[in-house]
Formats: sequence, C-alpha cells, structure tokens
Amino acid sequence: MKKTFIYIFLLLSSAVSAQTNIVGKVTDPVEWINPLMGTDSKPSLSNGNTYPTIALPWGMNFWMPQTGTMGNGWAYTYASDKIRGFKQTHQPSPWMNDYGQFVIMPVTGKIKFNQDDRASWFSHKAEIAKPYYYSVYLADHDVTTEITPTERAAQFRFTFPQNDSSFIVIDALDKGSYVKVIPGQNKIVGYTTKNARSNPKNFKNHFVIYIDKPFTLSHTWSGNKLEKGKQEMNADHAGAIVGFKTKKGEQVHLRVASSFISLEQAELNLKRELASDDFNTTQRKAKDIWNKTLSRIAVEGGTEEQIRTFYSCLYRTLFFPHKMYELDANNKIVHYSPYTGETLPGYRFAGTGFWDTFRALYPFLNLAFPSINKEMQEGLINDYKEGGWLPEWSSPGYADIMVGNNSASVVADAYVKGLRGYDIEKLYEALVHGANNEGPITAIGRKGVEYYNKLGYVPYDVKINENAARTLEYAYDDFAIYQLAKALNKPQAEIDLYAKRSQNYRNLFDPSTGLMRGKNQDGKFQSPFNPFKWGDAFTEGNSWHYSWSVFHDVQGLVDLMGGSKNFVAKLDSVFTLPPVFDDSYYGGVIHEIREMQIANMGQYAHGNQPIQHMIYLYNFAGEPWKTQYWVRETMNRMYKPTPDGYCGDEDNGQTSAWYVFSALGFYPVCPATDQYVVGAPLFKKVTLTLENGKKLEIEAPKNSDQNLYVQSMRVNGKKYEKNWLSHENLMKGAKIQFDMGAEPNTKRGTEKDAFPYSFSNQESK
Repeated sequence: MKKTFIYIFLLLSSAVSAQTNIVGKVTDPVEWINPLMGTDSKPSLSNGNTYPTIALPWGMNFWMPQTGTMGNGWAYTYASDKIRGFKQTHQPSPWMNDYGQFVIMPVTGKIKFNQDDRASWFSHKAEIAKPYYYSVYLADHDVTTEITPTERAAQFRFTFPQNDSSFIVIDALDKGSYVKVIPGQNKIVGYTTKNARSNPKNFKNHFVIYIDKPFTLSHTWSGNKLEKGKQEMNADHAGAIVGFKTKKGEQVHLRVASSFISLEQAELNLKRELASDDFNTTQRKAKDIWNKTLSRIAVEGGTEEQIRTFYSCLYRTLFFPHKMYELDANNKIVHYSPYTGETLPGYRFAGTGFWDTFRALYPFLNLAFPSINKEMQEGLINDYKEGGWLPEWSSPGYADIMVGNNSASVVADAYVKGLRGYDIEKLYEALVHGANNEGPITAIGRKGVEYYNKLGYVPYDVKINENAARTLEYAYDDFAIYQLAKALNKPQAEIDLYAKRSQNYRNLFDPSTGLMRGKNQDGKFQSPFNPFKWGDAFTEGNSWHYSWSVFHDVQGLVDLMGGSKNFVAKLDSVFTLPPVFDDSYYGGVIHEIREMQIANMGQYAHGNQPIQHMIYLYNFAGEPWKTQYWVRETMNRMYKPTPDGYCGDEDNGQTSAWYVFSALGFYPVCPATDQYVVGAPLFKKVTLTLENGKKLEIEAPKNSDQNLYVQSMRVNGKKYEKNWLSHENLMKGAKIQFDMGAEPNTKRGTEKDAFPYSFSNQESK
C-alpha cells in the first residue's frame, strides 16, 4: 500500500511538474537562444556544423571563438578544449570554409603569436555565448575576453591580470596579408585576402583596430618569424603583436571594423557604427536589435525546451545571406564586386547556397522579413549584371558546388508573394539565361542543358554526375519560371514552354519500382538499380529521398504511383524501411548517410534537404493526420537546444526554417506558389507581427505532447477545411484557431477539394 501511494504521488508530481514547465509569453527572446546549439560536430557526424555566431541579423561581419587550426572549416567545435583566437568570420558552413577572416588574441607571459603557442585552455563552464555578447576565460593567460558586435564593427574588452608582459596578437592569416602598427595612434591596420571556394577578383578584407592603451612594444611577424620593432609587414602570412604592462583586473578595450572596399571605408564603418559608444552601450544596442528582430514572432504555451529550440532556430535563420554592402561617405549604398574587383553602387549579399535555402529559408523571409529579401533580390540583379549569371552558391563569388538552378525559385517566390520595387524584368532575363545555358562552372546555369532541353532529362550515361537530381530540380525550376512568366504576362508560347518542361520529372519515373531512376540517352533506365544507393544519379541522397522532389505537381506524382492509397503506402515505407544504404559511389560512409542511419526513422533523412518537405505530402493524398504525427515526432526527436541539437548540417538557416515553419503549423512545400501546406502547431499561441503592421495569430489552446492532432480549424472565425493556407490572406492579418486532440481526425482534409496546389489540377483551383 505504501509503495502504491508513493507511486501515485510520483505520477501526480510528474504531471504537475510537466504542467508548470509550460512557459507563458516570452518578453526577452534573445535570452532563450543557445548559440552553441549544433556545435558538437565533426566531419564524420554533423549535429548542426554550426559555430557560436556573435553578430547582428544579416550583419556583414560575424565573430567567433576559434578552436580549430587556421583554415580548418571546423573552426569552433564543442568538444575542443583550447581557443586559438577570436576570428572575424563570414563562413556559411565548414564544408564551404571561410573568406575575409582575421584573428585577435590576448596573450600574457611570453610573446607567443603562433596559433599553437598562443592557444589557451578554456571551459564551457567559464563561457557565456549570446547572439549579442560572448565571454570566455582563457586559463593559460588569465584573461577574460568579451565581444559585442555591430553590423560591420565590434568592441572587445580584455580583462588582464597584473603583468609586465601583456600582449594582443593580430593574425591576418595566410594566402597574402598585410599589417601595419601605428603606435602614435594606438592603432593597427591591415588586410587579409584568404578565401575559399570561389576566386574573387582583387579580394581584400581591410581592417582597422584601435586599442585604448598605449603600446610599450610593437612588432610584426611573418609565418613563424618575429620581426622585432618592425611596424609593417606584407607577406604570405602577416601578423602583429603589441604589448604593455597591466594591473590586476585592468580592462583593455578594442574597437574593430572592416571593409571589403578599402581601409578608408573600414574607418568610416567604425566611426559610423561605434561612434563614441562604450562597450556596454554597444552591447545594449545589439541586444535591443536582436529582441526587436526576434519579437517579430512571439510564442507562448510551450515547454522551456521548445521555447529555447524555437528561438535558437529562429536565430539561425537571420544570418545568411549576409550583407556585403556598405555605406560610403555620402551614405550611398555601395559594394565590392567579386566578379570585377571594383566598388559599385547598390546592394549585394553573399554566403548561401540556393540548393539548401530555396526550400524554406527564402519563403520564411518572404513571410516574416520581406524587406530584407527585397534588398537580396536587388543584390541578385547586381550579381547578374556584374558576373553574367545568378549565383547558385555565393562564397562570396560563384562557388562550384551542388546542383540545380534554384535561383529560379528564389526569384519567383519573392515576386509571387508580393515583393515589388526592383527590376524584376532583369531578373526574369537572368532566369531565362540560366535555364538555357551551361555556365563557366557546373554550379551556375544548367549542366547538361542541351540533353535536358532535347530529351527532357539529363542522361545517366553521359558523364554528368547527379543527373537524376539535376533533372528533377530543373523541372521544378522550370515551374518557377513558368509562374513568374505568367505573373509578368510573358508571351503565351514562352509560358507554355516552361509549363511543358516542368513536367520533365515524369521522364525519370520508373513504374516497376515506383521511384525515380536515372535514364540513359537511349531512353532505357540505368541498370542495375539500387534505390538505396547514395549519390551517383542523386545528390547527397538516394532514390527514396529524391523521388518526392516534385514540389509543384504532387498530384502528378500521386497519379504516377497509382493513386492516393499507393502514394500514402509509399510515404509510409520511408519510415518503416530499415536504414540500409549503399555507399559505393562515395567509397565510404559520408556524414549524411550516418545521420540517417542513427536517427531510427528508417529511410527518412531529415539531416539533409532533399526529403525535408516529404512529411507534408500526406496532405495531398487524404491522410493529413500522418503529417501531423511525423511533424511533431521530427520536432521532438531531431531538434534540441543543445550542442548536439541538430540532426545534420544546419545549412544557412534551412534546417532551422523547417522547424520555425513547422512550429507555426504550416510549411512552404512548393515555393513560387501562394500556398503553405498545413501541419500542426507546436505552441498554444503564436503571434507573428507582419511588416505591414498586420498580425497573424495562431491559437491552439489544447496543444500538448498528447494533443498533437488537428481536430478542426477556424480562420477568422469561420470553419476551415483546406489543407493549405494562402500567403496573400495571411498577409492581410488573420486569426487561425486549431482545435487539437490526442486522436487523429480521419475525416478532415480527406477530400480532393481540400488538397494543396498541384500543377496537374491547377485548373480546378
């Protein structure tokens, strides 16, 4: 009896604890973010492949503690125990590596400037990471470092011990760099040219550093050689070191700014953004900017873990592409062009890959932050004018990686969802150019375009890798061009051409397996065929992942698979199949394979982009409750606000945008249409304050871990039976009410008139 009482008491206590864990309205969202989410990663297994980004939203420059060696893309990893410096970074991912980076590091005792010698042990117990502020104790030097950012500048605060030999090291890195110490002004200037993945012309990141303490010594260095008393160094790997005596607890402040244009522009950026502000003022301003930006979406009625995960994911959606433009002395917007090496007027952004981000990141901007995407669209116009092509991966110029021509989606989605005030005709011209020509590198224009336009697919046997993936993405991209052509009232023949090409996905559907399959020039399917083989005809996935990449015509895919019942069974199979794989194309297990294997979700590989929309496809086949189940399951299992909190590469905001959209209760399965496909909200209430001043309120008061199924919906007080929501209507302001329950409602959303848009049934919409 006593044991029974204790057991009941524990159950009741647990229930009360679970209820009290629910958080009300969040008023200080930036404090819920964990910038270390996803940092416990390595090349063989990605839990996000992120770094703690100390920056402002879409800022030109980011800062990070550097634990990895110079040039290592894994520049900060949670498992590391030493910091080598504090790096200005523009790195979009470790696989892309960095550009325009330089390092600052405080040192005590002896002069140590080599990255290994100057490194210091640190502990996460003595580390504070926030978007607007970073602090860490460097044990070997007995120095606490603090950083707070602006868009193009930052302030450092070093707290030194009592020491006759305190130093600050500046490392401009290798591949061509320059430093100059100006002791009379307590100033260090220089530039770095180090970059990865593209070949930008006349590339330099110029920096200026002011220190509020006179130098008692100053040297420069080259490689591993110290040049005592020499104040200027131009070398493959240049650096500087300045020194002084410090008292115990003495704080030394640095004011830092940079420019891709010139040293004079870096000075201007510093004066404009830091002015006479002290460290605390810059920190307060940075926090205010973050809270203002994050407060665009206010959530309430979730667990602490859900709130932290949501805002940590929202934080990751607000960096890339980052600003590459600056304001000149006349407050005119100008930018460095990696294509011409010149300073030119107008906007420019860099550091993102459309293969990842067209899916949810750009649609998220069009919903929540359209004005920044308007700037990005203007930046794309400049990319095209200066380089002759739209980028598919910018880092900071054209990077030769990934497949597809997904700039078409990024451009079309923005216009379809109402962005105006820029030269859309020039962008349409760029899309048509990119869709009908091969570029100077495989990742711009369309590799295999002659085959694609003639045969309706890129053949397997013509030595063009990832050919099936290219075909499927080109077909969707043609749909995006078709949508934009209609919106711009282009000639009917032109509209019809891209409409026809959008159906090219059909050419790769293999009725014998019910999956997409590579096809040879002669029209025969590639053989032998293993649907579990990664790579080869596909990109970072297998046929089970890519067969769903018909975003624009799911009904057409349903029909090819033999109707809704077979389609749903095929979707179910993704989760019930074992996580087997064939890695022979790669000659070993790549990290994306490993992440699928260990997730215990069958063939579902949420850690990579091709399949992330697939969960929402049940809405197109009459079983939306399965979407609701798998959305919640994925959010619960695959995301945590912890260093191992992602299930694969975060990828420039895309994997985070999936979570943010899914938490709201809908997802953009097909960008370049007006629709979002309904899932199920995560919180009891979300308020999205739109840029036009309207509010989108999403309420689900019965929401809980158990009540994850949508019983009914009301939009603006009226019963709503569709499995999709209109962007146009949401932008007018709306109140969406979900009645949630513990059991699926197998009646709602089952009829065809409830299904979302598909090209094949567009005339009935």
